[in-house]
Amino acid sequence: MSHYRIVHAPPADDARKKMPTGLKSRFDAAMRPLAADPYGNGSEPVDGERDRRQAVAAGALVRYYVAGAVLTVTVVRIVYV
Repeated sequence: MSHYRIVHAPPADDARKKMPTGLKSRFDAAMRPLAADPYGNGSEPVDGERDRRQAVAAGALVRYYVAGAVLTVTVVRIVYV
């Protein structure tokens, strides 16, 4: 299985940077399995689009797009409390 790289769109990157240190570490660790299998790991398609997905990572809701041709997961939104 191919390993996808994870990139963050500016709003998601801002949210990640604002996370408390402990949460950020847990979040980054929880994203690794999604990089290995972005279609699995409890993720689900959004609005019926296979490559537009959401999952929960370390208690944070993550929305992302999968670009299989370039093995990239682009995180577009992170929501946490």
